Parts: sequence; structure tokens; C-alpha cells
Amino acid sequence: MGSPQSNNKRLLRKSFLFAIVNCMKVAVVGHVEWGSFALVDAVPRTGEIIHTKDFWQEVAGGGSVAAMQLAQLADSCLFFTAIGDDDLGRRSIEQLESEGVEVYASVLEGVSTKDIYVHIDNQKERTVTINGNVKPDGNDTSLPWEKLAEVDAVYFASGNQEALLAARKAKTLVSTARILQLLQESSIQLDALVCSRKDTREQYSDGQLNPKPALVVTTAGIEGGSVDNGERYVAELVPESDLMDTYGCGDSFAAGLTFALGQDRELQDALHFAAQCGAEAAKRRGSFGNG
Repeated sequence: MGSPQSNNKRLLRKSFLFAIVNCMKVAVVGHVEWGSFALVDAVPRTGEIIHTKDFWQEVAGGGSVAAMQLAQLADSCLFFTAIGDDDLGRRSIEQLESEGVEVYASVLEGVSTKDIYVHIDNQKERTVTINGNVKPDGNDTSLPWEKLAEVDAVYFASGNQEALLAARKAKTLVSTARILQLLQESSIQLDALVCSRKDTREQYSDGQLNPKPALVVTTAGIEGGSVDNGERYVAELVPESDLMDTYGCGDSFAAGLTFALGQDRELQDALHFAAQCGAEAAKRRGSFGNG
């Protein structure tokens, strides 16, 4: 159970647009990262030494961000992940649980929890360096993968084929295009694929997956985005005075879309809702304002 301060923090965060009565069950399958965030004037050039204007640490990573966002929307979120048997892993789980996330983690002996270093520049853009590649394994029978068959919607951020098969048992399955090779090898029908027009790691072209996802949403930051049926959506713009940084905006968008599709919302309504979640992420410092 979280502290009174963390519980109050969650209640305050929920007030911005989520006055929603629901009994949604949601889940995320993905990775945990321990993030070190540095606020700088600009990302250092080769050979340059710079000083930070601010520095903090908190749980991070696409899986963690999406799980915390979904927990905020649905009051709880199952999170299937993996960590190392170390202090960073334990601290990560503590922060996730304080945000209402129900964590099911494989603890890998002799392995370090994945960690990242994030530079946030004066333009509020993030530049990320990643160390490690720990991700959930659907072969770990100590985790209750059968619970995924009981949920309304799952966002899949990373894992292996067995984890993806378990996630597919949910009513709605949304995935990032970041794991395109795994999706190609698995040949699993997705209800939605979230890709990026600008991030080369998350791009997708028609025909790269068979079967084709029922819905493909391509994001383009403040320019909004598009759907493979030709529809477009408008970004939710954040006033410069409210903008903290862009870390986690994409995964918060994907989490919001997962939630809305799990509620069977109309497409434009779901896209608008997801855009609002992405915009709210830009108003939080770092991954979820825990630092």
C-alpha cells in the first residue's frame, strides 16, 4: 500500500480528465528501467563536459510508464515484467506499486536491472542511453500469465513469443511497433499497432505484418497523427508554461489508446483520449513525476 502522500498524489493526478466510472481490467507486458534524469542546456557534444541544472532518479521505461498511466485510468493495472536481483529492481517495484500497479516480476539472479540515462534539454526533448535488455519471459511459470485472459485490454511493450501469446488471450491487444521483429515472428493478430512517423525504431510499413493489425495508428508528436484507414487526429497541445519534457509521451498515448479501445469507444474518441494522455505526460517531470 502506498504512503498517504503517494495516494494523495494519485488522486490529484486523476482529476485532470478521468472522472470515469468503470470496472475495466487492464494490463501491461513490458520492461522496467531505472532512470537517471539530467536537465541540461543541451545534449553534450563529443568530448564536451557539461553540468546538470537538475538531476533525479525514478522508475522508467515504456512498460513502466504505460502501466502507471493505465493504473491512473483504471485505478489498477497488472504489470508483467522482469528485473534483476538488485536494489534498482526493488526500488522500481516500490514506485510502481505506489502508483497502483500490481507487479508480477521475474527476478533474475546475477542480472542487473535495466537502466537508462536521460538528458532533457532546453527544448524539453529527451535523449536516452540504455544499459541492459531485461524483458518479461512468458516461459516463467511462476508468474500468473493466465490472468491476462481475464482483462479487457493489454498493452504489449516488450517480451518474447510466449508472453505475446499470453497477452493475446485478452479481449483487446495493443502493441508498440518497437518490437516489429517479434510481431513478425509470432504472426499474431493485433487489435491495434502504435508506430511513429519520426522515431526510426518504431516505424511500420503496410505489409510488414501478417495478419495485418486491425488498426494502425501512426503518431507524429505535436503534428498529431494518422490511421491506416486515412483518418487523422489532432494533437492535444501543451502550453509552453506547462511543458516539462517529452519523456513517456508516446507510451502514455499508447496506454490511453489501449484503455479507450478496451472500452469499445468510437475511433476518433479513442484517439482524442489517447492524445490527451500523451499531452498530460508532457506536463509531468520525467517518467511519471516521481523524482
